[in-house]
Amino acid sequence: MSVLVLGGAGYIGSHMVRRLLDQGQDVVVVDNLVKGHRAAVAPEAKFYQVDIRDKQALSEVFEKENIDAVVHFAAFSIVPESVAEPLMYFDNNTAGMVTLLEVMKDFDVKKIVFSSTAATYGNPVNIPIKETDPQNPINPYGESKLMMEKMMAWADSAYDIKWVALRYFNVAGAIEDGSIGEDHGPETHLVPIILQAAAGQREYIEMFGDDYKTPDGFNVRDYVHVVDLADAHILALDYLAKGNKSAQFNLGSATGFSVKEMVEAAREATGVNIEAKVGPRRPGDPDILVADSTQAREVLGWQPKFDNVKDIIKTAWNWKEKHPNGYDDRK
Repeated sequence: MSVLVLGGAGYIGSHMVRRLLDQGQDVVVVDNLVKGHRAAVAPEAKFYQVDIRDKQALSEVFEKENIDAVVHFAAFSIVPESVAEPLMYFDNNTAGMVTLLEVMKDFDVKKIVFSSTAATYGNPVNIPIKETDPQNPINPYGESKLMMEKMMAWADSAYDIKWVALRYFNVAGAIEDGSIGEDHGPETHLVPIILQAAAGQREYIEMFGDDYKTPDGFNVRDYVHVVDLADAHILALDYLAKGNKSAQFNLGSATGFSVKEMVEAAREATGVNIEAKVGPRRPGDPDILVADSTQAREVLGWQPKFDNVKDIIKTAWNWKEKHPNGYDDRK
């Protein structure tokens, strides 16, 4: 039996593939390579360049491979882009989930772990955020992922497809050997942008907005190491394999860091005096997102290895130093 990793050529997906292979699992990767990198996929995994919305091509993968469970990372995830292009997000994310669930139903695959997001909560009513808190997205990205969660819930009711949604916040870092890491084009995530400035590839880091309702005026996020995140997805697969009911879990460190604090931590981690400037707010950005991950720790047994943001940045810096131009260095 194989685990199908959708979006397995992307940042988080490629780390998931490596962790599954480390455990001796058979892994099948589906990715359309619009955002991902073929070089990021471990050679031991079977790879199919397929778009999740292409029902015929996706069905052929299920026909060829003995799929036991699905892990879904194949969603667009950039908040400002979703505000500018909402229909693109509902097409890829929400409509893509319709196609996936149809194919899973056709081939009697009953388990899916879904890479969801804290953006489903919008501006939270409580800090830290609990799974039972209201979900009121304030951008199309969060809305699309909330719709995907609801679709899985109805598929569970109708077809007994069990699911786990893992709602997490900002992901950072890289596998410790520096062989794979974060590489988006264009880059929009905070840590790799800070490290581009540290590497001299940009003159400074722009911090978007200093008038948020936070102690230092910069928005606050919870950061999770990418390998800890992949391990949580593996624990969720184990949870479903044991016959447990569908569930949702937050993943986070329960500690928030502002953008300004992240820049300061990166200066310490890299030893580089990174220049930072304040820019205008970005649309759709909440003030604070910090997770209460008690349920993930107690129910799934999740124990993150990286709980210090400086250590997380060090692993990202290791990848950056070894591959200054990302996967372009490996072509």
